[in-house]
Amino acid sequence: MRNMNQMMKQVKKMQEQMQKAQEELGKKEVEGTAGGGVVKVVMNGHKQLVSVEIAPEVVDPDDVEMLQDLITAAFQDALKKTDELIAQDLGKFTGGLNLPGLF
Repeated sequence: MRNMNQMMKQVKKMQEQMQKAQEELGKKEVEGTAGGGVVKVVMNGHKQLVSVEIAPEVVDPDDVEMLQDLITAAFQDALKKTDELIAQDLGKFTGGLNLPGLF
């Protein structure tokens, strides 16, 4: 029974550490870029879009599709970097397991 109590304390401590790590992720930001940096997207560690920056020279009313593609590419770049950040920060709790949707 003593081992069970000790194990429960360890589980509770790990849960607290994991929650703190998740809160810290919300404060961290990554930047995704496209087109050599003419489109920049900033996302936080909770995969929330923080900002989008578009260089004026890339805005062409006759080629809106290119701008849409650049924004999509920058967003995908930021999302990939956010996934890497999450894996790095929370990987110690999951033992390297890929648990999509958990965080």
